[in-house]
Amino acid sequence: MPSLATPTECLPPRRRGRLQLLALFAVAFGPMLLAGAMYHWRFWVPEGRTYHGTLIGTGQHRAELGVVPAGDGEPRWELLVTAPAECAADCRQLVYLARQINIGLGREADRGAHALAVGQPPSAAETERLEREYPRLGRYRLERATYERGAPGLSGAQLWIVDPLGNLVLRYDAGADGKGVLEDLRLLLKLSKIG
Repeated sequence: MPSLATPTECLPPRRRGRLQLLALFAVAFGPMLLAGAMYHWRFWVPEGRTYHGTLIGTGQHRAELGVVPAGDGEPRWELLVTAPAECAADCRQLVYLARQINIGLGREADRGAHALAVGQPPSAAETERLEREYPRLGRYRLERATYERGAPGLSGAQLWIVDPLGNLVLRYDAGADGKGVLEDLRLLLKLSKIG
């Protein structure tokens, strides 16, 4: 009984070589072309995400928010609370949350810091309270006009995760869940080679 030939064995050798070459190119470059098309035309892109805040993917620096640091300290990951006016109740809650998240990092706590930037200088009593309750809190000045240009449409206090180079990574509003912020910061510290 004659053996059955596969479809490529029936083809002339030259044509079979071309088909093999095309198959090789399809295997090598097909996934890259598909990924590029998915990115360009936004199809089959998963809607899920693994972070809890709003991702700042623009490479925006904290200086573009109008945050003026007091001096150059050791570069660390920072939980920055901003308030365009005075530090009201929502701002105080975020300052407390930032400190608790920093403590919650455990052994990694020295890689992080917490800071406050307000547009209106606090009163003497408020400054004394902040120094007493949050001795490690960094305090910055916030230029309100720059803040309004850099963060349009944001009102009230905001919590930002800032990388050691001063780039904004994630933003949370006053109702932020502390566990979610802590998870995000731990993941960033795990992935980071700096700070």
